[in-house]
Amino acid sequence: MTPPDAPDSPSGSRWNNLDRPPLNVAGLRRALVREGGLWKSLDVVDATGSTNSDLAGRADSAPEGTVLVAEEQTQGRGRLDRRWSAPARSGLFFSVLLKPGDAVPVERWGWLPLLTGVAVATALSKAAGVDTALKWPNDLLLTVEGEERKAGGILAERVPDGVVVGVGLNVSLRADELPVPTAGSLALAGATTLDRDPLLRAVLRSVEEWYEDWRGAAGDPAGSRLQAAYAAGCSTLGRTVRAELPGGHVLTGEAVAVDGDGRLVIGTADGVQQPVGAGDIVHLRPAG
Repeated sequence: MTPPDAPDSPSGSRWNNLDRPPLNVAGLRRALVREGGLWKSLDVVDATGSTNSDLAGRADSAPEGTVLVAEEQTQGRGRLDRRWSAPARSGLFFSVLLKPGDAVPVERWGWLPLLTGVAVATALSKAAGVDTALKWPNDLLLTVEGEERKAGGILAERVPDGVVVGVGLNVSLRADELPVPTAGSLALAGATTLDRDPLLRAVLRSVEEWYEDWRGAAGDPAGSRLQAAYAAGCSTLGRTVRAELPGGHVLTGEAVAVDGDGRLVIGTADGVQQPVGAGDIVHLRPAG
């Protein structure tokens, strides 16, 4: 792992692109790491394979509230181990370690990636002036040229005594830098700022607020307002979807709700309401 103050990365000098300056590590720590707060430590590395892998590897000894940020990820992973990458300092790539402990039953920990999605969407609305929609279970969507495009994703992985939640968000990517033409970024969505320092501060503060409310409600998604907030921001609901399941099975119907376990409820043509969990889905697409 490259030390936080290392001068170079695989992409060269940290100052090789003045449109994409490095994050201000000292400023982030001053703003976010405080006595009694959730965030206990924050490190920024110039480059790494995957912040989730790095943080999961030391989750045993790291305290809850450990934050690891990378200026560049060379082996970024999405759900089902899908790979993606982006130019150095073009986005926010970070992971956090959460350990709800006995305050929240383990069966409710599956809400953590959905909670993170709500927190990111809330933060971007305030800090960047963009509406962020949530595609169940883990995609962040921004409107670019009148259409919803994936601009980020969330990956949660269980570790002993906790969960590592990773976020990847395209910030300054231009059209010619997109991994696929249907992707998006804050820049392409007309965000009011592309300064990653205030954006990261806003996102982590929002995660802290939602997490503390959820944990204070013993993980109850209704009592913490999380379930209602997720449903309000979820663009999947109300649409006819095609869920591709393991073994080649396909489930088609209207996405009618997100239930108390965080599962997507699909109403089929024969009147059955079938809940499916994130682990049951290979692909979820609009039907037709």
